[in-house]
Amino acid sequence: MRRFLIRRREPPPVGPDSNDAELLAAVAAERVEALRILHQRHAPWLRVRLARRCSDADLVDDAIQDTFVAVWRDAHRYRAQDGEAAAWIWTIAIRRLISALRRSGAAPPVAALDGSPATGGRRSGRPISAELITESAEDAVLVGVEHGDLGAALDRLSPDLRAAIQATVLDGLTVREAAQLLGIPEGTVKTRVMRAKAQLRGHLA
Repeated sequence: MRRFLIRRREPPPVGPDSNDAELLAAVAAERVEALRILHQRHAPWLRVRLARRCSDADLVDDAIQDTFVAVWRDAHRYRAQDGEAAAWIWTIAIRRLISALRRSGAAPPVAALDGSPATGGRRSGRPISAELITESAEDAVLVGVEHGDLGAALDRLSPDLRAAIQATVLDGLTVREAAQLLGIPEGTVKTRVMRAKAQLRGHLA
């Protein structure tokens, strides 16, 4: 009986010019060099953003290390149609920070709005208006946080309200996770988010 050998197709080579989706596909195929490139590309801005939520550098480092361990393990779960890879990595990172804080028993950080993009630097030219806030505060904040009238309106919120919007909208946390990160009850998170949205509508009216 003739035996047929099925040759396994090797994934395409990756390098510094590869996009994030290509790198994650290579990581899913257990290509260590792809993970190394992702780390070099994303760890710096992850560190900046996490440090603005937690002043303990060791916890931030732990969260980043855990993030890329999770990327190595779960890269096969990423689908480009679900959103940008940088946002997917950020979601992992902020949850790893919450876990690190919980393990350490450290006091929750005071989150401050920052201009670091969750998508690694891409900006949208989409106009921001009060109507957008009314229809979908989440989408409007994600699109316009870095520029325009919405950015100025966010700056006018109190630190508590801004932190609640940041955790639930910019960071994509659930109310429960935001409560753990900020060290406040879930009901307080919901109340602050509602108040923040109402004030944003007023500022942009």
